[in-house]
Amino acid sequence: MAGGGRVRFNVGGQVFETTTTTLANAGRDSMLGALLDSSWNVSSSGGGGVAEYFIDRNPACFAVLLDLLRTGSLHVPPHLPEKLLYREALYYGLLDHVRAARWGAFDGDRLRLAASVPGRAPGDGTAIRAAPDGGCCVAHGGAVRVYNWMLDERRPVSLDHSQVNDAGYLDAGTLLIAARERLGKCDGGMAAFSAVSGELRHRFRVEHDRQVKSFTAGALAFDQDSSLFASCKGRLNEYGIGVWDRATGEQADFFYEPPGCALGDADKLQWLDATDALMVATLFPKADNCFIGLLDFRAKNVAWSWSDAGAAASLDDKRVLHAIAMEDERSVCVINQYDDLGFLDLRSGAGGVRWSSRSKLMNRKVPGEESCYPKLATHGGQLFSSMNDSISVFSGPEYVLTSTLRRSHGGAICDFSTGGDRLFALHNEENVFDVWETPPPPII
Repeated sequence: MAGGGRVRFNVGGQVFETTTTTLANAGRDSMLGALLDSSWNVSSSGGGGVAEYFIDRNPACFAVLLDLLRTGSLHVPPHLPEKLLYREALYYGLLDHVRAARWGAFDGDRLRLAASVPGRAPGDGTAIRAAPDGGCCVAHGGAVRVYNWMLDERRPVSLDHSQVNDAGYLDAGTLLIAARERLGKCDGGMAAFSAVSGELRHRFRVEHDRQVKSFTAGALAFDQDSSLFASCKGRLNEYGIGVWDRATGEQADFFYEPPGCALGDADKLQWLDATDALMVATLFPKADNCFIGLLDFRAKNVAWSWSDAGAAASLDDKRVLHAIAMEDERSVCVINQYDDLGFLDLRSGAGGVRWSSRSKLMNRKVPGEESCYPKLATHGGQLFSSMNDSISVFSGPEYVLTSTLRRSHGGAICDFSTGGDRLFALHNEENVFDVWETPPPPII
């Protein structure tokens, strides 16, 4: 560019001058970075040959964004609404820069409470799910409320009184919802909705002998390629795990429930890439006997399984309430009603749960307080476990307790989710959910 690499902007009547080096920090995909493209029609306006552009936008926000490109840090003046800044950042194509400056890469031991968002419905929520872009959705009853990464509420998805069982994001713009079939109604099942408008995009069908069947969809899962999975149960023979092609929406397979394997009632599904198998877990209290298995869709068999069926029953028995396959895919972590962690070895066809009482030390239940069943998650080599009103973080090869996330009110945590470099925790008190973020690294 002319003028020794200098560029002048007139933004809403206020003049700014910067360099092409600073503009290059915006990236080619941004509006400001595109000014460096040789095909852009550069105009000079007499001031020493310096290229000048007029932009009819907010000058105060432009000043903050320009400073972000210069320094790499985000400083928002107290009088400037953050949502106004985000709107302007979206216009300039700088939202990723703003997000990167506001919070860093996910680290469970460095998470800090960033926001608490009040819910709209009393009582326990069904699920909270993190979106890839840092937003989330909250399922409660027959509705799913959707929030973008700025925590602005979008149009909710309403299922007309069908109970939502699970939800998940196919991508940042598409929400997948599993629902319960109502008695006497041909509803329920699974469908994809726009995460922005809430409009129905596709309804996934289950067919047997070329006949479409009504069914209840339970837990959801996705692989890294092109398939999505749901636990299914219907009035005839629709008990098992359904498989659909993500691109076409057509049913690709159905794994029927074999004897002794309660697949249709599964609470948790998880695709294992390295094993090329689907983990299925049907847990207490949905089922009297807990079952965890790995389904091999190529061989059409249960490649590995564990169950507590046949074990002596007593009030002191440890019942598995949640399960998750660890990221190395060598073991499954489970948690019981005493908040004990246990591990099952996926490389062995025999053996029971190797229990540990480490998490029991973190049990802070307040007398008289309503409790929720514990949940598990993994992220970046760390293990997370909800326990009443807190989330414990376990790190290292032995999964040693390294930190605890807890806030002063909101009640017990009924569900939590990680994704988009955030952790979302849903409390049972009027569906208040907390947003935890990792502070950005210091700029040296």
